Amino acid sequence: MASSSSSASSAAAAAAYPRTTLPLRRRPGLLALLLLLLCFLSFQVVVHVPAARSAVSQWLFSGHRADRGTRENCPGCSKLQDVDKTEKTIAYTDQHGRIKLFKVTAREFGSSSIWENPWLPRDSQPVARTQVAARDHLHASESETTNLSRAETLVTTIVDPIKLRRQVFRRRRKERRVQELLQMDKKAELEMRNAAINSSMNFNNKIRGSYNIWRQEFRFINTDSTLRLIKDQIIMAKLYATIALSQKEPGMYALLMKCIKESQTAIGDALIDSELDSSALERAKAMGHVLSSARDVLYSSGEVSRKLRVMLQSTELNIDAVKKQNSFLVQHAAKTVPMPLHCLHMQLTTDYYFRDDVTKEHFDDDALKAEQYKEKLEDRSLYHYAIFSDNVLAASVVVRSTVTNANEPEKHVFHIVTDRLNFAAMKMWFITHPPQLATVHVENIDNFKWLNSSYCSVLRQLESARLKEYYFKAHDPSSLSDGNENLKYRNPKYLSMLNHLRFYMPEIHPKLEKILFLDDDVVVQKDLTPLWDIDLKGMVNGAVETCKESFHRFDTYLNFSHPKISENFDPHACGWAFGMNMFDLKEWKKRNITGIYHYWQDLNEDRKLWKLGTLPPGLITFYNLTYPLNRTWHVLGLGYDPAVDIAEIDNAAVVHYNGNYKPWLDLAISKYKPYWSKYVDVDNSHVEHCYEGKQ
Repeated sequence: MASSSSSASSAAAAAAYPRTTLPLRRRPGLLALLLLLLCFLSFQVVVHVPAARSAVSQWLFSGHRADRGTRENCPGCSKLQDVDKTEKTIAYTDQHGRIKLFKVTAREFGSSSIWENPWLPRDSQPVARTQVAARDHLHASESETTNLSRAETLVTTIVDPIKLRRQVFRRRRKERRVQELLQMDKKAELEMRNAAINSSMNFNNKIRGSYNIWRQEFRFINTDSTLRLIKDQIIMAKLYATIALSQKEPGMYALLMKCIKESQTAIGDALIDSELDSSALERAKAMGHVLSSARDVLYSSGEVSRKLRVMLQSTELNIDAVKKQNSFLVQHAAKTVPMPLHCLHMQLTTDYYFRDDVTKEHFDDDALKAEQYKEKLEDRSLYHYAIFSDNVLAASVVVRSTVTNANEPEKHVFHIVTDRLNFAAMKMWFITHPPQLATVHVENIDNFKWLNSSYCSVLRQLESARLKEYYFKAHDPSSLSDGNENLKYRNPKYLSMLNHLRFYMPEIHPKLEKILFLDDDVVVQKDLTPLWDIDLKGMVNGAVETCKESFHRFDTYLNFSHPKISENFDPHACGWAFGMNMFDLKEWKKRNITGIYHYWQDLNEDRKLWKLGTLPPGLITFYNLTYPLNRTWHVLGLGYDPAVDIAEIDNAAVVHYNGNYKPWLDLAISKYKPYWSKYVDVDNSHVEHCYEGKQ
């Protein structure tokens, strides 16, 4: 009865209060969400509450402490006792994305750390060995790395021992350098500071500056890409325009010609993209569309290639014509006497014939000092110079620059020979502008009675009708205008006997033993008297060699296809320069240099051995008789080469403006002109008058 009554009451209670687990079982998602929320809250409590964290860690690692007694009896397990005391830094990210740090001991974190197991073979635990080795290395170097942070005392990941050694080495080096600086005395510190200051002051940044990548011309590599594109478009438009005209497409032809004109207008005189008109890019785009349309309508590979070949041939012919015209104009400008220079000659000539008081006084002085003057001209103990020129201003610069840089100007004697046309002007200049203490003797070439066509073969050739026809008859087959030879040989200097007087030194100066020949386009920058002390080793001519690798060798100047040349000379022999030459006149007479010159000049009457000029016969005449001087005595190229090294020019004793760009011409290379112009007497009234328009 009791049991039945109790069961009845239970049934009644169940009916009154139904069980609530049925709905939760029907909602597993809600249950999972509650469990996940509970786990998250538990994790946050463990992380943020130190007491909870400690309790959890003790509960987690209780098994390790229970087994500790067992490990103490095993061999090698005692090495792990210090691990419990090691602290580790743990990093994690909270729910807001912030990085959090806290420290735990190895006892708390031991379940997730990997340590060496003494019962496992050593080869099976490379990570543990690496960590132990790293830890031992850090402990060994503890005294030298006292400032390392606590985070570096033990690494739980793989640590490279080489990296650790490198860090120790850097720290040692830094400490050693600090000790050296602390022990350095004031004197050594001052010397080091002064050395640094001098180094910065003497630093030459000219060369570096010229190649600076921040300069404007290096900032953009393809600075003319758009310009070249437009030019290419114009070429293709001209091509399609000719095809359109031949195929009777007037509309396309007119459109192409219009685009060509607009593109040419947009280009103008531009050399780089920045100089193009603002509409150039739009013109290029429009031209591109037109060319695309023309290609669709007119393109034929055979026709296009044929037209391009015609255009290429025409362009090449135009380039050749322009080159010839340029060469002719340069040669014409080089041989033309500038108006101011002609004015100066006229003024001096007028003064010579009409200023009787000045000339009479000069000649009276010469008559009184005739004997002394003559002795100076033949005194072998003095320094004698030979200058052959018809240019008053150029000769005056040579004399003035030589005297200005001479240590003993009173011992220098200048022998100037000019032609009849310019004798009065040359004579008058040095009457009114005598160089300080030095002696200048001006002679007229017409006074050399021995210089006639019967003795001098080159004079006979210069007077021949054949050579005059070669120079002046443009329709002649041998004329240079046909482009078969170099136009430079039409320069009148090759017809002037002044240019060939250098081969008659003993006849002009029979009493002298040594003489220095100077061209009228040179500038002297140093004292030249040491040249007279150079032993020429029995050679006749002292000159600076000009050959560099394959340049300026004998085959450049002589015709080695001729048997007379190929049998007697080496085509690879080094050439040398006229312009500053020391001649030993005793050896000259002994070896009959003038006779050798006459022999070869007679053989070259038909110009088959060499072209006109004085250097080729000079190379032949002085073959194996030339002593090479140091290159610093004579630097060439200022009359044609804009790339001559400025340091070489500044260090040279003589600089030579050989070439067409003479310093007294408007063609002159501007950066070389000051070396010459500083020796021009600008205070002279005639120079001021004639050159006032050039200032």
